[in-house]
Amino acid sequence: MPLLRKPPREDEDEPGDPFASSPESRFRRRATLELLVGLGPFGRSRRGAPPGPGPGPGPGGDARARRRSEDLGRRRRKDEPSGAKRGSWLRLAVPTPWGQRGAGAERAVTGDGADGAAAGDGDGAGQGTDGRGKEKEPLSVLEILELIQRRELVAADEQIIALEAECAASPPSPPGRQERDVALLYRALLAQLWAVLAEAVAAARPFPLLRSVLRVLQQEDAADQRPGPGRAGRPRRLRQRWHEAAERAAGERLAQAAPPGAGAGVGAALSAELAALAERLLRDLSSVRRHVAPAFPPAYDAAAVYARGYHRALAQRLGAAAQRPLGVTELYVLLEWNCGAYPREVLGNPEVGPLLQALGPPLPPETQRSLESSCISAVKAKVEAALAQELQLSEDTWAEEVTSQELQEGLAPRVTGLLRAHVDRAPQITPEFGREMAQSLLGVLVTFLHSFQRKVERFLEAPNDSCPPDGTAGRAIALVNCCPTFRSFAERLAQFGHPEGEELRRQAQGALDKVTRSCNHVLTQRLFEDLKPYFNKLMKRKWLTSSDTFDSIVMLITSFAQKLRPLHPEPYQVLVSDLHRRVLLEYVRPLLSGRVVCTSAKARARVAARLSDEARQLRELFTRLDSASPWLDSVVPRLRELLVLEDTAALQMEVGVLARDFPDVRREHVAAVLDARGLRSPSARHEILGVLRDLERGGAVAPAPLAPASPSRHRAFFAELPVPGAGRCLPFQLPRLAPMARLRRRRPRL
Repeated sequence: MPLLRKPPREDEDEPGDPFASSPESRFRRRATLELLVGLGPFGRSRRGAPPGPGPGPGPGGDARARRRSEDLGRRRRKDEPSGAKRGSWLRLAVPTPWGQRGAGAERAVTGDGADGAAAGDGDGAGQGTDGRGKEKEPLSVLEILELIQRRELVAADEQIIALEAECAASPPSPPGRQERDVALLYRALLAQLWAVLAEAVAAARPFPLLRSVLRVLQQEDAADQRPGPGRAGRPRRLRQRWHEAAERAAGERLAQAAPPGAGAGVGAALSAELAALAERLLRDLSSVRRHVAPAFPPAYDAAAVYARGYHRALAQRLGAAAQRPLGVTELYVLLEWNCGAYPREVLGNPEVGPLLQALGPPLPPETQRSLESSCISAVKAKVEAALAQELQLSEDTWAEEVTSQELQEGLAPRVTGLLRAHVDRAPQITPEFGREMAQSLLGVLVTFLHSFQRKVERFLEAPNDSCPPDGTAGRAIALVNCCPTFRSFAERLAQFGHPEGEELRRQAQGALDKVTRSCNHVLTQRLFEDLKPYFNKLMKRKWLTSSDTFDSIVMLITSFAQKLRPLHPEPYQVLVSDLHRRVLLEYVRPLLSGRVVCTSAKARARVAARLSDEARQLRELFTRLDSASPWLDSVVPRLRELLVLEDTAALQMEVGVLARDFPDVRREHVAAVLDARGLRSPSARHEILGVLRDLERGGAVAPAPLAPASPSRHRAFFAELPVPGAGRCLPFQLPRLAPMARLRRRRPRL
C-alpha cells in the first residue's frame, strides 16, 4: 500500500508554497518563480523589514504600508475555500489579451478596493479609489506587474510613481532593492506602451488604448516637473522616448514589409523591395494621420513625430542598401527611386506628402553623389568593354562577303545604342548626374573612335587578300557612312555643357575627319589615276583647238559620281567638295607652271575664251553633283581676268579681288599668271605685284574691294599649289654663258 502523504497542520506552511516560512525552501522556490516571471527582484521578500507595527513607507509613517509580494500567496490561500484549486503563478508571467480580465480570485488581491478597480474603464482609471471614495492601499510589485500585463497602464503608472516616491522618501531595505523594482516595472510599462503604439498603427482604425498611452505620457511629464528630493531616473523624458519608439516601430514595420537585403544583387528584386517600402510607408502614415494623431493633443504633433520616424527608418534602409555591392542596374534603380519615384509617389501623395516635404530625400546628398560616382565608373568600365568587343566583331567582317548595308547598319547603331541607353537615363535622375555621365561617355567614345580610325587606316592601306575585287571601295563607303552617326552623337554629348567637353569633341571630330580622308582617298585614288593623262594635255596648243581632252575629264568625273550613290549625304558632300577642289587644282596647275605663254592680245583672248567655257562646264558639273564648295568656281574666272585686262589699274583691282576671295594667294602665283599673259614690263609688274606686297607686309591700305569680309578667307586653295621658282640676278656678268640661253626649254607660244 503506498504511503499516504501527511496533511499539513494549520500552523505549518503548505508544501510547495513559494512563500514558505522556511528560508531555504522559500529562496529555492523563489528562484523558480524568478525564472518563470522573468523579473527577478519582484518575488523576493524584504527580510530587513521588522515585523509588527512601525513606521510605514510614507514620510509620516502611514499605517497603510505597501504589501509585500510574498504576502499575496498567503492571503489568497486563506481566502480560498477548502479543496479549491489554486491559480498558477504562471498567469503573472503570461500576458493576456488587452481586453480581458483575470479570474475573480486574482482580482480580490486588492481587498475592499477591488470593486472600484473593476469599475474603471479600459485604461485603468478606476483603480485609484474605491466606490466610496476611500483611498486604496498601495499595491505590491507583482500586483503592479499584473496591471501592466492586463494593460491597465494608467493605474500601473500611478502605482509606479508612488513607489518611486517611497524610494526617494525613505532609505530602502535592503539597499537598492526598491530602485531595481521601479526600474524593472518601468521597463515592463514602456514595453506595453510601445506595443500599443505599434498595434495602433497596424490596426488602421480607432484604437481606444491610445488614451491610456497619452495619460501615461502626461503623468510622467508631470512627475518629471514635480519638485522634490532627487530620485534616480528622473527626469525620464517619456515623450522623447516616445519619439525614439516611433522610429524603432517604423523600422520594424518597414522590415516586415521588405526584409533587409532581400533585393540585393538583382535589379528587379531591389525595385520590388523599394516599392514595398513605399507602399508600407504610405499606408502606415495614412493610418497615423487618420487614427493615431487625432488621439494626441496638437502640442504633441504626433503626425510629425511619426513622419520623422518613418523618414529616418527609410533613410537607414536606403543607406544600408547603398553600402551593398551593387551593379549598374541596381545603382540606377536606387538613384531613380530616390530622385524620381519617391518624390512622385510618396511626396506627391496628397495625404502623406505634406508630412514629409520638409524632410528632404531619404538619401543624404553625399550618399547620392557617391552612388552617382560609382554608377559612372561602373558604366564606363562596362561600356568600354562592350565597345571594344563590338569593334573587334565588326573588324572581323570587313573582309568577308557582307553587304555594305549590313556593315554600316551593324557597327554605328550598336555603338551609339550602348551609349544612348545611359545618356537618356542619367539626366532623368538629376541634370548634374546627366552632365557627368555624358562627359564620361564622351571620353569613352573618343577612345573608341581613335581605335576605329587606326583599324580603318590599317585595313584600307593593306586590304585582306580575301576581300572581293573592287570590294575595298565598297568597304570604304560603308565605313565612312558610320562617321555621320558617330559625329552627331559626339556633338550631342558635348552639348551637355561640361567644361571639358569641347576638347573631347574636337578630338572626336579629328578622328572622324581622318577616317573620312582615308576613305575618300581610297575612293578617288583610281579616278585621279585615270584623269592624270588628260590633265597633262591641258594648256597646250592642241588644247586650244580641240575639246576632247576636257570632255574626257568631265565624262570620267560624271561616271565616278554614279558610284557614290550609296554614300550618306554628309560624307557625300565632303567627298564631292574635296573632288571639286582637287579637280580645280589640277586644272589651274598647268597655267601657273608656265606651260603656256601668250605673245599677243589675240592669243590671250583665245586662252581666256577657252578658260571661260571650261570654267562654266566645271561649275555646272559640280552644281549637279551638289558640291558644298561653290566658292571654288570663281578661281578660274579671276585668273582669266588677269589674262585679258590691259589697264594696269584694272589689273591691280583684279589682284585685290583675287586676294579677297583667296587669302592664301602669293605674289609668286600672280607673277606666274603675268608670265602666262606675256607681261614683261618691270614697272607694270612691280605696280601690280605691289598690291600683294603691301597686303603681306600690312603697311598699305587695301583697295576698296578688299574691305568686305568673305567666307573664303578661311579656305585654302593656292597654298596647295607649288610656287614656281623665281629667278635671281647675280651681281656680276656671265658673258660666256650667253650662248647657252638658246638651250633653255622653249615654252609653247600662242
